[in-house]
Amino acid sequence: MARKTKILIVDDSGLMRKAVRDIFAANSAMEVVGEAVNGSEALRLIPRLNPDVIVLDVNMPEMDGITTLKHMMIQFPTPTIMLSTLTRDGATVTFDSLKYGAVDFLTKPSSLDGDMREQTAKITDKVATAAGVELEAMQFIRTGVRKSPAAAAGTSDGIIKRIVIIGAAEGGYSALLKFIPGLDPELAAAYIAVLHAAPEHIDAFVDYLDRCSELPVRRAAEGALLEKGVCYIGSGNEYITLREEDGEFLLHVSPAPFSTRRGAIDMLMLSTAESAGRKSVGVILSGTGDDGAEGLGEIIAHGGEAVVQKPRSCMYREMPENALARCRTNFVVGDAGLAAAINLCCA
Repeated sequence: MARKTKILIVDDSGLMRKAVRDIFAANSAMEVVGEAVNGSEALRLIPRLNPDVIVLDVNMPEMDGITTLKHMMIQFPTPTIMLSTLTRDGATVTFDSLKYGAVDFLTKPSSLDGDMREQTAKITDKVATAAGVELEAMQFIRTGVRKSPAAAAGTSDGIIKRIVIIGAAEGGYSALLKFIPGLDPELAAAYIAVLHAAPEHIDAFVDYLDRCSELPVRRAAEGALLEKGVCYIGSGNEYITLREEDGEFLLHVSPAPFSTRRGAIDMLMLSTAESAGRKSVGVILSGTGDDGAEGLGEIIAHGGEAVVQKPRSCMYREMPENALARCRTNFVVGDAGLAAAINLCCA
């Protein structure tokens, strides 16, 4: 008989603990091994129960979920799903959760949010996926602080020697939060990330990531002149291309003609390979599908570098696995090593 996934539920509401427990009880591959009413109790139970996944609320008495997460990732790193009325896509508390080590987030199931069967299936699917994530993917993230006003404003002087194109989808928020703050703002590099998420959530994420990174983080915008030491982020619902004019690089951003068809990462990587050649660095992170595999191959073919997140450190492995099936690269690293690998490529 296959080993069951052991789950610890942490929530101060007895009704919600029962509702979540009943969801897992209906799944023969899962077992609730314990429950805690606050973070202090959870920290006492974790070493004794050794759960595979922790389902953690945010608002609790005595010790809240974010504080619990910080302590847990230092003492007992465990795959954690934040399950709260507050953890919606684009919310600050959601990004805080991911920054401090949660592997994913969900909103508590409610009949007000639609089909309950669909919601419960999403919860069990995410918990099953989280159970397979390597511990390296869950670390207490110490974000950077800008060293000077000049760094915060970006630097328009000097030559851009590397253009780093980053592609991410599901699980991408967490991966980006774990390495963007670790990028060296002094390198002669510019960074453009495409994240498959709704544009309004990208706007919120850009604001959040900008506050905790040494290098400025900006929304990718039509006609923007690429500056070194700056990270630009766009939505997978947009098509972003790069063109060179008189030795400078400009962004072209337009709505994707087919918003349900993924291809934005490939498009940006293909245009960057053509316009920047050996200056290009392609990075593929967590996600489903194969967007970016073709573009990464083109960057390599033009003499650029490629970095792929180690699949077992991803919440979703399909994108990096497809990239590795198509491309050969010397840089296959867990999310904890992504910043160092990219800094090395850009040095």
